Amino acid sequence: MLNRLRRTFAHGIHPPEHKHTADRAIRRFPFAPQLILPLAQHIGKPARPIVRPGQEVVRGEPIAAADGFLSVPIHAPATGTVTAIALAEDARGGKGEAILLRPYPGDDQRVRYGAPRDLATLDREALIQAIQDCGMVGLGGAAFPTHAKLAVPDNFPIDTLIVNGCECEPYLTNDDRVMVEWADDLVRGIDIALRVCGAARAVIGIEDNKPRAIESLRRHLRDHAHIAVEPVATKYPQGAERLLIKTLLGREIPSGARSWDIGVVTQNIATLAELGQLLPLQRGLIERVITIGGDVERPGNYLVPFGTPLRYLLEQAGFREAAGEIILGGPMMGSTVPSLDIPVTKGVSGVLALAEDWHLGQARRVYPCIQCGHCLAACPMHLNPSRLGMLAARREYAQMAQRYHLDDCFECGCCSYVCPSNIPLVQQFRIAKAFNREQAAAA
Repeated sequence: MLNRLRRTFAHGIHPPEHKHTADRAIRRFPFAPQLILPLAQHIGKPARPIVRPGQEVVRGEPIAAADGFLSVPIHAPATGTVTAIALAEDARGGKGEAILLRPYPGDDQRVRYGAPRDLATLDREALIQAIQDCGMVGLGGAAFPTHAKLAVPDNFPIDTLIVNGCECEPYLTNDDRVMVEWADDLVRGIDIALRVCGAARAVIGIEDNKPRAIESLRRHLRDHAHIAVEPVATKYPQGAERLLIKTLLGREIPSGARSWDIGVVTQNIATLAELGQLLPLQRGLIERVITIGGDVERPGNYLVPFGTPLRYLLEQAGFREAAGEIILGGPMMGSTVPSLDIPVTKGVSGVLALAEDWHLGQARRVYPCIQCGHCLAACPMHLNPSRLGMLAARREYAQMAQRYHLDDCFECGCCSYVCPSNIPLVQQFRIAKAFNREQAAAA
């Protein structure tokens, strides 16, 4: 009983799961007539284009190079012609430089770039370089360059790799399907990550609402004693790094510290599965599995080429115009899109067309805080969202950070979800953080 209680965290919420696509096998998505490939698809410096308009490229060929250590290259998702390098809309409502690629309609679109290699012959530095060369970033949504996260300095000894298979966001089931269908690739990717970060063991945390994934991985790991599968309680936001480490290992990351400081590296399921698939073939990341869900006629899990415009994606999925908003990612931490002309990029784990009756999708009247305490009971970081919200309303942003630990908030949305006054707490916290960052930069 005590062990069972340990496999969760205090507070959190239980929103409706809506995991209707969990039994939908991964299917390949068709190629759009034009692909839009932003050079900034990751945290860090944008990639640098190495092609020119009018140039023909083959599927998998590098078309933009990494510009420094905290940067990754971009590879052609399709065989076709580069039509332009121009400004294009991004998910934040601005514009950024992008490579526009027109796939050849009659091409079979086989990957024609790369060659098999023996990873056992590569040392740690060569593996880190290989991971960067394949363009890998965290596919859980953060899009942090994977090679940089695994390249732990020698003065931070790592003993455990945590593999995040929780997928606690409502609607999303892409990681679930990857664990069921790509288990061999995942195991190979875990072993690569262990070699790079220096850990002796890996622990895969999976929410217990994914029995097929748990069984699939346990079956594939019978001869891998250094990799354990640990079911954890189904609760949002179980997949948050700090909470999953506490759940699985009983360790806490101190405020302002990183997982390195307590001997842990974390990686997402999809990231490691792609690594295990791409690195032995010297191929680049050109597509990913995403969940298309909500108010569409053909929801499911699809292998989507990067650069696919949302308008084309939703048309192919049978978009119903009754949907109130389009969200990239999950409904709790995802973001609504400013335009259907923006493309699928490396950090997009899902595309949801949600009706107006979804809890977070309604334009509802905001009332004053009644100090009911629901947000305190929900916050997994044990903050005081009510007090933070009151300070935000008075624009006392510095005090929010200095006295009430604003920077420990990872914007999970639990407080906004349970607030009976409909106060947009998370949005207020994001504004406060942005203001404090601007002040610090100006100073």
